[in-house]
Amino acid sequence: MGNGRILNMNYKIKKISGDASFREFYRIRKGKNTSIIVHANKEKFKNLITYSVINNILILNKINAPKLISNHLKHNMIQISDLGEKSFYNHIYYKKNKLQNYKSLIRLIIKLQKIKIKNSYRLGKFKIKLKKYSLVNLHKESDLFFDWYLKYCLKKNSLRKIKKILRKELNNVYKKLIFKNDTFVHRDFHASNIMMKKDKLGLIDSQDAILGNPLYDVVSLIDDVRIKLPNSLQKKLIEFYHSKSKLRNEQIENLKNDFDILSLQRNLKILGIFVRLFKRDHKPYYLKYLSYTWQLIEKRLKNPLFKNLNYQLKKNLPLKKIKKKNFYEN
Repeated sequence: MGNGRILNMNYKIKKISGDASFREFYRIRKGKNTSIIVHANKEKFKNLITYSVINNILILNKINAPKLISNHLKHNMIQISDLGEKSFYNHIYYKKNKLQNYKSLIRLIIKLQKIKIKNSYRLGKFKIKLKKYSLVNLHKESDLFFDWYLKYCLKKNSLRKIKKILRKELNNVYKKLIFKNDTFVHRDFHASNIMMKKDKLGLIDSQDAILGNPLYDVVSLIDDVRIKLPNSLQKKLIEFYHSKSKLRNEQIENLKNDFDILSLQRNLKILGIFVRLFKRDHKPYYLKYLSYTWQLIEKRLKNPLFKNLNYQLKKNLPLKKIKKKNFYEN
């Protein structure tokens, strides 16, 4: 498929903006009816097969997700239903009072967390099993901060030493997580991945779903690097989740403990991913979010549970320098 608009008898095919993955998306329009072609030359299993299976799991649990219309795996493509062109991000960005809208997304997270996952799923000859978050997973993701972000900020020898020191502190922090990895986690639940069509919410970009901590998607939504939420709204949303979720009988301090740890872990990962998107995939768009990502990290580091990590960060990293690093320089 080429770029731009192709007119072919009764069909119009137009390439639409993609995401941070290797996929390309095309909208097919025939009269008033539309559908989406997803094309992936790389990571085909995750981006096409797993994506289709996860979407089907969501649909079976009465959650609006793209439905598989036709399968063209030989050509690295699938055709799925179209959830519309308007995201929750577009809908909410300029609204002053966001509370009720965000409560609807907290309810959607709670609905996701009620999904009972089977041991495995199938799509034709392919077998898919949802993985479970582990300490190894958490480190593998936060290592992206060292391997991509700090790679361009520090000399190789000092980076190796600092990674060893900080990884040890992160390990101590991750071991303080309270809740089990037994919950369906979308893993990228933020305002841009929620579509709105006639006020009906739809969930996209679900191929990385996993069994994990119940606070993970709450973190993705509330500490979204793409949209700044006031502290007062963040607090209300955590409290709302606490009151409505399966954790309602837990002490809210336990929720805040896991929220802060997972926010730190996720945002370290994001710093690494966004620099990788620029350096490896030639997508500079994501660099604009680095500053706010650091703000979120610093906000969560105020929690006393990060006392030792905070000390080692300040001792070993030139924070003022690396937070303002110009990645275009090298």
